[in-house]
Amino acid sequence: MNTYPLEAGSDGALSTVMPAGRLFRAYLTEAKYECVRMFRVPAFAGPFLALPVLLYLLFAVLLYGPALRSEPAGALFTFTAFSILGVIGPGLFAFGITIAMEREQGLFTLKRALPTPPAAYLLSKMLMSMMFVAIVMVTMIAAAPLGHLRLTAGQLLSVAVINIWGALPFCAIGLFIGTRVTGKSAPGFVNLVYFPMLYLSGFLIPLPKSIQWIAFASPAYYLNQLVRRVEGASSQGPPLMHIAILTGFTLALTAIALRRLKRVG
Repeated sequence: MNTYPLEAGSDGALSTVMPAGRLFRAYLTEAKYECVRMFRVPAFAGPFLALPVLLYLLFAVLLYGPALRSEPAGALFTFTAFSILGVIGPGLFAFGITIAMEREQGLFTLKRALPTPPAAYLLSKMLMSMMFVAIVMVTMIAAAPLGHLRLTAGQLLSVAVINIWGALPFCAIGLFIGTRVTGKSAPGFVNLVYFPMLYLSGFLIPLPKSIQWIAFASPAYYLNQLVRRVEGASSQGPPLMHIAILTGFTLALTAIALRRLKRVG
């Protein structure tokens, strides 16, 4: 039988120290089954994996294909808009709804009694959200030539990397919501954030000048500016500022949510 050394915790109690290899496998296993679980939920996997590329094909190929052939800026805007659409949903809904439901069902209490790393649960959801975004980006890049997009392979790879990283702020928003609402009300609250964000961030539909300031409150706006910058399109503000805002937004919401989770989880 394997035995592991004991260490005294901050409260004086002895705890088992898990070897690094075993710790890594614990995180990997948790992430693996979280991904499998969400892939097996058609109501989650279907819309978030298929909707962005299907909408892109509808608008960029079927409806406005001939116009975009002679309008590179329009083709770029369309691709960017629907790629960012695919970033927002997985983290926001996976954290916002499932955490609210599982917290209400007492899963967090059970997790504390299991020999699993404390961060594995949230890290697995984060990796699952980023994996969903990665799949969305693969489908969007595969469909890009049909929408007359003129970007190099390096630019497409940069867009994919930024968008995968860009899933984290929306995970933080979902985590914040999931720690504060009940399981039954969570879908309503998540949609109350999701749909206004789509329209008031300015990445999907350009906002009138009189209300463009509203977009500054949305992380999707700053993500859009970063993506447009690497694409060579016009953007507002320096990239480091956008990265700092997105990072600060993510860390602040996550810290607030974790503090709440420790009290009520």
